[in-house]
Amino acid sequence: MRQRTGSSRAARWGSTTVALLVLAVMLFPVYWMVSTALQPHSSIASAELLPTSPSLDNFRTALESQGGSLVTSLVVALGAVVVCLALAAPAAYGLAQFGLRGGRTIVFGTLITQMVPGIVVANALYSAYAELGLVNSYLGLILADASLGLPFAIVLLRAFMVSIPSEVVEAALVDGANRFTAFVRIVLPMSRNALITSGLFAFLFAWADFVFALTLNTTDDVRPVTLGLYQFIGAHVSDWGAVMATAVLSAIPAAILLVVAQKYIAAGIAGGSLK
Repeated sequence: MRQRTGSSRAARWGSTTVALLVLAVMLFPVYWMVSTALQPHSSIASAELLPTSPSLDNFRTALESQGGSLVTSLVVALGAVVVCLALAAPAAYGLAQFGLRGGRTIVFGTLITQMVPGIVVANALYSAYAELGLVNSYLGLILADASLGLPFAIVLLRAFMVSIPSEVVEAALVDGANRFTAFVRIVLPMSRNALITSGLFAFLFAWADFVFALTLNTTDDVRPVTLGLYQFIGAHVSDWGAVMATAVLSAIPAAILLVVAQKYIAAGIAGGSLK
């Protein structure tokens, strides 16, 4: 028994050590990015491992030049979340509860759409956007970015809504509610975890989009932070401290959302996979 306890304890310590080493390797680029951002007028070659005299000058430069791009990305990402959930929730509910003929084929086709390269979709959208007057517009970029998270949201929400008992909805209908009221007041609250998870991924897809931002914008009127960072590197290739500060600022909203919503993500994905 002592030998078994000792071997199991050694195995746990070994697994923990390996996990910490892997975590350190994965987080080192993030640490290097923050460290370089805190070193004024630093290049990649002259950056120190530990910032001896940290400064926020690079962050001031980044905010002055990329503050507008950060706001643009926030507006576009939040708009994409609203559009994505507004389309995905009723579509997922219909596929899950109405017993539509060919429903599985529709779900499979939805998954296939995520395999299409983004540049192919962007080129096709540009000609349509040019005719509709949506090029260089917030609405056009919001609709395009919403399409990135829409297939994932439909599949995840459908997997969760399949588990909702039909008797719950029928009871609401018997009490006088119509289909829309039952959907809004019964189904959506029960699908909160899946909705939060889908919305978070839709936000991350839109926040990280570069292909649509580059293809569907020919001016700087609507410039998300990904496109702004791309242009900023070209203009400040010798000042990597400011570039890294911009990257840190662009990563903060996504990191905050992941930390705040992590319990909902775990519950939403687990619920969708088990039901």
